[in-house]
Amino acid sequence: MAQSEKSLYEATTDLRAALLRGGFTVVGTRELGASGGGFAAECDEDCTLLTVDHPGYVRRLLELDMRLVLALPWRLAVFTQAGATRIGFLRPGAVIEGLSPEALVLATEVEEKLARIVDAAR
Repeated sequence: MAQSEKSLYEATTDLRAALLRGGFTVVGTRELGASGGGFAAECDEDCTLLTVDHPGYVRRLLELDMRLVLALPWRLAVFTQAGATRIGFLRPGAVIEGLSPEALVLATEVEEKLARIVDAAR
């Protein structure tokens, strides 16, 4: 997880651009929290949730083990907490290793790439 000096909007825009430059496809966006409605409508904070995939990594993962479809797509969140903007994601390796230990090397590659993208966007 990384903290950003940017607004939620700026960080989300920069994250989306960094993801696209990194070869990821944004397959969905969901606004949560105070301004977004949805299941977190009573919350005072804001959150933008991005669901992403990467065709090359997805193909390679599914060639290893079709059960890995359960760990896809990956999610990243840009959110506010106590006045600060943060960007984070769940580590794909933690989920993928439980399904298919032989895919851990590839999952670690995805994690490292997502971490660089988050760092570039913050």
